[in-house]
Amino acid sequence: MNSTTPKTGKILVVGSTNTDMVVKTDHLPRPGETVLGGTFLMNPGGKGANQAVAAARLGAEVTFVCKTGNDLFGVTTRQQLAEEGIDTSFVFTDPHEPSGVALIAVDNRAENTIVVASGANASLLPLDINKALAAIDACDLVLMQLETPMPTIEYVASLAAERGKRVVLNPAPAATLSEQLLKNLYLITPNETEAELITGIPVRDERSAEQAARTIHRAGVRHVIVTLGKKGALLCEGGRCEVIPAHRVEAVDTTAAGDVFNAGLVVALSEGRNLTDAVRFGAKAAAISVTRMGAQASAPYRSETDAFYG
Repeated sequence: MNSTTPKTGKILVVGSTNTDMVVKTDHLPRPGETVLGGTFLMNPGGKGANQAVAAARLGAEVTFVCKTGNDLFGVTTRQQLAEEGIDTSFVFTDPHEPSGVALIAVDNRAENTIVVASGANASLLPLDINKALAAIDACDLVLMQLETPMPTIEYVASLAAERGKRVVLNPAPAATLSEQLLKNLYLITPNETEAELITGIPVRDERSAEQAARTIHRAGVRHVIVTLGKKGALLCEGGRCEVIPAHRVEAVDTTAAGDVFNAGLVVALSEGRNLTDAVRFGAKAAAISVTRMGAQASAPYRSETDAFYG
């Protein structure tokens, strides 16, 4: 962090970590089809780890709570996180389950398909969270996703809300959410598919996205951001809604764009920015990320984001 970067608060990320095995191909395979691909990459990934790394690169002080297997992937993950400046005190090891992996295909339009074998991510339990209470107490914001067990996510949200922490949930992959979880959230960031699953409202345009966002707000979430891909993001701050456009760039891989957006959003909030400015900062970081291959590898550094005027 340089002298011109605003001072950030402490961000706690609770979530998944995977090793991503990526193949670049002309088109995504249909059911039963075998496609000969091109470049193969093996990269660190997982929505939780992606967001933790992106937030650290954007200048935040980050602690990450996750669980890996007692294997080479787990050892490598801990080393890579530490090299990014992330506090790994609460990276737990499962002695029985393997580390998580994701199989990813990326086509020539930058679209992707992903299959995840959760492994140890599925055994991150409330008992583990009890060992990380000091991290919750010390943080300013908590960022979570849905690649770890729902009871654990609900438990973290409850503990953090009781302590007056702002809880941000990126509800991906899509899942139904309990009423109590929604009431413990400061901010939720679904895409169109996720917003539809949460509300039952088909999200097809800005108007239906606003209807879904207002429905989520009435369920108890203070603020809602519905991400709209190339169209940008719909921010509903209390009762006020606005669309913040995305930046136009030449995308080559959208794999971790949502993770980078959420990381940038939370970093900006930790610096005291308002929600509108936070969305704009997250959008800048995400725009840079889609111009690069990989998940964590695509996350920009703070100097790059500050210099971006796309």
